Amino acid sequence: MRNLPFRDDASIPVRTYQGPDLKNYRDYKDHLRNDFKKKCGYTNCIDDWFGGVSTFQIDHFLPQSKYPKLKTKYSNLIYSCSYVNRAKSNDEGNYLDPCNENFNTHFFRNDQGAILPFSTSSKAVYMHKRLKLYLKRYSIIWTLEQLEQRMEILRTLIENTNDDGAKELFVQITMKYMDYKKYLRAQ
Repeated sequence: MRNLPFRDDASIPVRTYQGPDLKNYRDYKDHLRNDFKKKCGYTNCIDDWFGGVSTFQIDHFLPQSKYPKLKTKYSNLIYSCSYVNRAKSNDEGNYLDPCNENFNTHFFRNDQGAILPFSTSSKAVYMHKRLKLYLKRYSIIWTLEQLEQRMEILRTLIENTNDDGAKELFVQITMKYMDYKKYLRAQ
């Protein structure tokens, strides 16, 4: 089993909003979506798989119930899927801020895309259990995203070269992708 990076460099979220504090934290959602590359800060799953921006939520890294002054502070907000946001809820346990920490030094993925914590990172171990990062849905989404990325690379190759080998490989991967989605829908 190989240890694969939790996420690639292009997926690392960076908070860029420099404007005034907004009255309602929900008004930051478009900025957060861009800064988090349309992905959950905790799972790195793209929001498309969960219904897009309308179903994604905004987590308060430090809970708003315990830190009301941080309720609308952009630096305290995380773009997240509803599953981890609800699992985290008002817990202020041992968390890593996805914008301030390199998650690749705390988490990795196995060949199936499962998120696993490095045992040397107590925060990663805590988050893995509390946020249920072990759930199969995150490895399934990772696998589908990996297939889509490869399909896109092949598509570009075919468009640029008209290579017959690339066409055949594209057909094989597309069929595998469709079989996998059919399998998932049958569950």
